[in-house]
Amino acid sequence: MLENPMAAGKKAQSLPSSMMDVVESSEKQRQLHTKTLKVVILSQVLAGAGLAAGITVGALLAQEMIGTDRYAGVPTALFTLGSAGAALGVGRLSQRWGRRPGLAIGFITGGLGAIGVVLAALLNSIPLLLLSMLLYGAGTATNLQARYAGTDLALPAHRAKAISLAMVFTTFGAVAGPNLVNLTGRLAVSLGAPPLSGPFMLAAAAYLIAGLVLLIFLRPDPFLVAKAVADKQRLKAMSDQAAQPQAQANAVNKKGIMTGATVMVLTQIVMIAIMTMTPVHMQHHGHGLGEVGVVIGIHVAAMYLPSLLTGVLVDKFGHIAMSYVSGFTLLLSGLVAAFAPGDSMGMLVLALALLGLGWNFGLISGTTAIVDATPPQVRAKTQGTVDVLIALGGASGGALSGMVVAQSSYATLSLAGACLSLLLIPVVVWFRTKKS
Repeated sequence: MLENPMAAGKKAQSLPSSMMDVVESSEKQRQLHTKTLKVVILSQVLAGAGLAAGITVGALLAQEMIGTDRYAGVPTALFTLGSAGAALGVGRLSQRWGRRPGLAIGFITGGLGAIGVVLAALLNSIPLLLLSMLLYGAGTATNLQARYAGTDLALPAHRAKAISLAMVFTTFGAVAGPNLVNLTGRLAVSLGAPPLSGPFMLAAAAYLIAGLVLLIFLRPDPFLVAKAVADKQRLKAMSDQAAQPQAQANAVNKKGIMTGATVMVLTQIVMIAIMTMTPVHMQHHGHGLGEVGVVIGIHVAAMYLPSLLTGVLVDKFGHIAMSYVSGFTLLLSGLVAAFAPGDSMGMLVLALALLGLGWNFGLISGTTAIVDATPPQVRAKTQGTVDVLIALGGASGGALSGMVVAQSSYATLSLAGACLSLLLIPVVVWFRTKKS
């Protein structure tokens, strides 16, 4: 439900003078948008290194501590499940208090979870590992939520580009993280900890610093400014007796939300399921941690590095067309992973690169659909709710992936992912038909 215009007007008058100056000036809004992107980019570089730890060695650490492949996907499922709760919390906090406290608290919680994983490895405590992975998931959720901050003051025609700018710089940390597995492992050993806990030491530092960067520098809060600007426009429209067009601009497009959510949930399930079991699959075929780090590093690069091009394509051709492209790319990835020889680094690199690229197409397309479908008065809360569904989808994919591989094979898992990705096409066609 949208806020009452008169109440919104009173609330706007209670904003700090520094924020009101931005609300009254389109030039200052543009400057704040530029500043926001810079701060978000810095936090994303750090956060990328944090999220890479769970992707690269989470399943391996679980396999080592639990002693079986069957439950190797459980920690991935838990940190993805934890990200679901965090997405809801970060969305609600951001809606009420702004992006700054919401994102900062999310990253700091993820950092505390990474510290817990290190302690669990030191103590060989499986319950502590599982609990810590839930908290660690807050960093993943916050990393995804940060992409929305770049769109708060972006022009509608450039929203996908703003999303892509926020995402592309995640690449630097996310690619560095997996390739520092050996280095952080040696650091962990030198401190008396298991080598697989090393990447989580890096994650703890990265998430905590990212949270502090946002807490200190994300001022004035772009989301609060965007809400105040929208409220001001609504009040002006009412006074000019031109409320009808403005009411349409502020309406919630439920079909658009459903389309964006479906695209992102399906791509997340496919990506998490195949990615989670790839390190275990590689170890079974004689690949070392360094080679695992290379494959996952390239995968993560494909998840984020193409974002600038993807943003331009989504702005030009629309999120529906790029959702189709996402489905076909994920289909190809699943087929390559299923039929690639286990000892072939080249084929595994290709499969995981396509997996990351398909996810990138789906995430930016779906995110743009959500932003276009929601006014600022309900946007952050809606975004948080949708990201809960994404996280729950990823959690189910992570949990089931280990069981599928244990009962059948990695090839079966990959083929299942390929088939699931095809659902994107009829689903988007159906929503498009409903819209028209």
